[in-house]
Formats: sequence, C-alpha cells, structure tokens
Amino acid sequence: MTVVEERDTPSATAEPTRRLRAVIGWVIIAALVVGVAWVGIQIAATAPSDRRSLDPEGRGDSGALALAEILRDQGVEVEVHRSRAEARAAIDDDTTLVMTNPYTLSDEAVAELMDPADRVVFLSVGAHLLDSLGLGDYSSAPLSEVDAQCSAGEFARVGTIEPDRLMTPAPGVEWCFGDDEGAAVLIDDADGRRTSIVDGTRLFSNAYLAENGNAALALALLGQTDRVVWYVPSLGDSDLEGTSEDTLGTLTPPWVTPAIILLMLSGIAAALWRGRRFGPLVAETLPVTVRASETMHGRARLTAKAADAPHAALAIRDGAQRRLARRLGLTARATPDEVADAASDRLRIPRGTLQSLLAGPLPADDAALVELARRLAELEDAVEQTHRPARAAGAPSAHSPSTTEAEDTRDR
Repeated sequence: MTVVEERDTPSATAEPTRRLRAVIGWVIIAALVVGVAWVGIQIAATAPSDRRSLDPEGRGDSGALALAEILRDQGVEVEVHRSRAEARAAIDDDTTLVMTNPYTLSDEAVAELMDPADRVVFLSVGAHLLDSLGLGDYSSAPLSEVDAQCSAGEFARVGTIEPDRLMTPAPGVEWCFGDDEGAAVLIDDADGRRTSIVDGTRLFSNAYLAENGNAALALALLGQTDRVVWYVPSLGDSDLEGTSEDTLGTLTPPWVTPAIILLMLSGIAAALWRGRRFGPLVAETLPVTVRASETMHGRARLTAKAADAPHAALAIRDGAQRRLARRLGLTARATPDEVADAASDRLRIPRGTLQSLLAGPLPADDAALVELARRLAELEDAVEQTHRPARAAGAPSAHSPSTTEAEDTRDR
C-alpha cells in the first residue's frame, strides 16, 4: 500500500533549479522594495505643502499664492504673518488687514487684532463670525452669476462673478453682488472702519482666480491701500483653551508601543527563521502491510457508531451480489436483476422471487438490517450448495432435491 506525503527530495538536477528560483524571488522582492521606496520619496518630494485654504504662500489649488503675486505686481506690498501679535504690530494707517475666518481666535482676540486697522477684509465666512461682527447671516437664496449692483465705486469694473455662498445683510450693512435676500459681499463702515466679508474660498483660490471677475473682485477688495497685512490663523496661534479627551494612547504607558513593535518584529523574524519550504509530492511504499480485514472492521465500527442501517445494508448487499455473481458465472458488472434471475434459475424457483432481496428498498433500522443479512446469507449458502458436486455417486446433497438437479447444477 502506498501513501502520499510531503517531503524534501533534493536531487542533482533539481537543486540548481531550486536555488535559481530562490535567487530570482529575492531579486524580485528587492526590486519591489526599491521601487516602493523610490515612489514614496518622489511623492514626499512633490507632495503639496501643509498650507491651509487661501494661504498666501500655498501653491496648491486651494492656496492663494496667485492672488498675493497679482497684488505685488500691482505695486501692493504684501506681508504674511502667522502670529497675531506680529500682524497687529505691522498695521498702520495705510494698511489693509486680510484674513480668512479666524475660528482659532476668541472674539476678544479678533477685536484686538482689528482695532488698529482702517480696512479689514475677511476672505471666508463663518456663522459665528457673521454673528459676532453683526453683519448678517447665511442666505438660502439661489446662486447664479451676478454683478455688483451697488454704489461702491471699486466694484464698478469687476464684471460678473459666480459666488459659492450668499449672505443676508443685517440692517445698515451695504451689500454687493446680489440683493436684499442674499449677497456675495457685505460692507460695514461702522466705528470708522470698513469691514468687508466675502466667501472667497473658491473665488480667490489658485484654481479659480482667473475665472469670470474673480481676480478683479480680489483687487477691488485688497488693492485699495499700498500695504496688505495678511494674517494666517492657525491652531498654534490660538488663544482658545481646550482639553482633549483621553485616548488609548494617552492612557497606556509610553513603553507599550515600542514593546508591541518589538514583539511584531520578533514574530516576523521567527517566522522567517523557522519557516520551511515543502518539496514536491512523493509516493512512497509504507514499511508495513495493512490487512484488508482491519480496514473492513474499522469501517464497520464507524458505520455501527453512526447507526447508519441503510449504509450497512447497502455494503452487505453489494458484497453478497458480487459473490453470487462469481459463483453463478456472471460478470462483475452484472446488475442485481441479472443476479436475482440467475440465482432463481439455479435454485429452481420462480423468477422475480429474489428481486426484492437484491434490489429492494434498504432497511431503516437494525432489526430489518439483521433480517436482510440473514436472508442474504441463506441465499449464498443455497447457491453454494448447488454449486458443490455430490459427495458420493447416487447420494443426493443435503441441500439439493435430487442427483439430477446436482448434475444439472454442475453442468451450469
């Protein structure tokens, strides 16, 4: 008996091929690692900066470097400050203070920053900012291309723009590029200071500054003085105090993360060290011989344990049918009906008598299984007795009716 097992069987011809495949595999892995590293370096080298939206030094699509350069080309001095203290110190009488929505500052810090400026322009909108400045609120009016439609002379040559968001002006606040229901620009001249606000997140970005009258609107808002102090709000310059919620990283000791990484690396190293490569499948003769009776008894015990009477009956019937076919001179492929007819002829009983025994329904319980096995054993004994020659001339067999029948049986 043979069995198939996995084992390494190096040979003189297979060993060089195996080594060549291993070398090629490691070369491919090294090439992939180098390729991934090169792509990562290229992405890191060409990745966009961490500048926020409408940052005057941002080169990405959402930055405002193009607007800052246009102002410089028009003779306007643009100073970029990321500290509100430095920005406040740089403001004089001929300066325009420009910033996006200062959500990182408190209302007091915003008021302190705006205090020395005569012109203030906010390039993005926030609900809290509109409310704190008393300029109005967000509008639900439909968006469409609009022109100035106001008395402000600096907007006379702007043309049309397509704003992203409109605002409803508060009483006493002048609006431009819209109507009383919603306008793109709000202007307030209270307290001797002109405060303008517009949602220019898209209008003044590098990607859309050249569309419609976006650039002209930006120059009309920011180019009215010789100097522009552009303050860029950031969390690092915030005066708001907040507490962050505890996370798993803050609650665990600092040595946990290095320990986890060390364990992962150790596991990978152990897998590479102890891992083995299996060779091809090899058929090998076992050193012992397993007798068929052991297999038969093992299957019988499994069938008995499962209480599968139909399966056991089918096995008993198949074995009896093969033995009967051999004793009756039939082929191994004889059908149950053919075996039943041949046995009926041999026993001199009507045909069709044994069909239910060899091809009928299988028993469903142990009692019926025992009865079926008993009847099949009796049938095999009867056929075997007819197949034996008479023990003595003129003496009929104990299981055959006459000598003539025995001779007929022998002739068959």
